[in-house]
Formats: sequence, C-alpha cells, structure tokens
Amino acid sequence: MQSFKKVTGVAAPLDAANIDTDAIIPKQFLKRIERTGFGQFLFYDWRYEDGKEKPDFVLNMEPFRNAPILLARKNFGCGSSREHAPWALSEFGIRVILAPSFADIFHNNCFKNGILPIVLPEDVIQFLFDQAEAQPGLKLTVDLESQTVKGHDGFEAVFEIAPYRKQLLLEGLDEIGATLRAEEKITAFEGSHKVFYPALATANSVDSNS
Repeated sequence: MQSFKKVTGVAAPLDAANIDTDAIIPKQFLKRIERTGFGQFLFYDWRYEDGKEKPDFVLNMEPFRNAPILLARKNFGCGSSREHAPWALSEFGIRVILAPSFADIFHNNCFKNGILPIVLPEDVIQFLFDQAEAQPGLKLTVDLESQTVKGHDGFEAVFEIAPYRKQLLLEGLDEIGATLRAEEKITAFEGSHKVFYPALATANSVDSNS
C-alpha cells in the first residue's frame, strides 16, 4: 500500500449528500475477480451515458479530472459494505476525501486502502465548497503528520485521526502488513507452542495430511 504523508492538489467538489457505494462503484462491476481495474468504473452511472462521458459531471471536467482530493457532503460511502468502493477511488487517484461524516464501514475501508477520510465541521466543508465554486481548481495541502488541511489564502483546519491509523498510513501498511512486522516473533511463538503442546502439533499435522 502506498504510504501517505502529504498531498497537495485540486479539490473536486462533489455536491451531494448520502452518496452510497453503489453510486461509487455500481454492482454490475463487482463480478470482476481481480482487485484492480475498478478505477475506470468509478461513479460510472454519473460519469457516462451510452458509453460517453457526461460533460457536466465534475470528474469529467477540467481541472478536476486528476484531482487527488474529493470534497463531499455528509454520510459519504453509505449503503453496502463493498470494499470495491475505496479500491475504485484509490485507483482513480483519489487520496483524500473531505466530508462532514462518513458511513462507518466505508470509513474503515478507506484506511485499509491508503485513502485518508477526513471529517471536518459542516461549516468548514461549506466554506470549502464556496471557495471551490469561486475558484475552480482550488488547491489544498493535506499534511498527515501535522493533521492539517491548508489553502493558499491562509485557510487552515485541523483534523483528528486515531494514532494507530495515522501510523499505518504514514508507513503504508494495512492490518496484515502491520501484523507481518512481527513475523519473527509469531514464528518463534509457534515453534515454542509446539514444544509445550505436542498434541496440538500432531493434530495440525494430521489435518494438513488428510
């Protein structure tokens, strides 16, 4: 997973509340067996009509096509728990989502896939929407180490994040990667466990050979 320290870029304003995961990645694309390739289908029903781009959708417009920051409304990522939603966002190039609130499961899945979901007060989000409308191509800098969101005009907001999640993002690790940092200790424990509980070792051997 790509580590996250600081991102500077355009903030794309997606002005809708309660955007669910079926809008983020429609269900017909969940049949794919790979974990990659979902970026092209992000917001598919909103981005395309009869296979052609809808010119009025924000991510089809300049300067938002390659925006690494998504500005959203409350309850972003509601609906089903599909992890394909953050897969699609990440592969499209979205590294940060700013919103007043997120659906819990989607929020958790973002951290597992290198996306930083930042909760800011609703009035701050509204201010950023107003700024994005007044200044298309508004650029922000999101600094994970200092836990700040900054604009070129002196705007600054501080966000909260659990220390454990912060550290994993900084190191580019998900839970599995974090666990594997202790691989030597795990292997040593398994070895000693077999010595003290040989019956378990024998049972495991029988199971693996059956």
